[in-house]
Amino acid sequence: MQKNQFTDAQIVAVLQQAEKGDSPISEVCRQHNVSQNTFYRWRTRFGSMNIPDTARVRDLEKENARLKRLLAERDLEVDIIKELLQKK
Repeated sequence: MQKNQFTDAQIVAVLQQAEKGDSPISEVCRQHNVSQNTFYRWRTRFGSMNIPDTARVRDLEKENARLKRLLAERDLEVDIIKELLQKK
């Protein structure tokens, strides 16, 4: 599979399969055609999450990005207002 082709639910399923311990991590990675580096990166990010948790994290990341944009816009407006007041 190509980058970003795994959904959060699929990633969690792969991590849970490896967590069961029925087969080594290298075998699980080979079955799902992902590198071990990718597996460990997923494990760092998703850890012991379940599927609803991953959806909540995605929602929080989107909300955080939106709030950062709003803050940047507000900061820009404040800077513009300060410049205008200094010129007067």
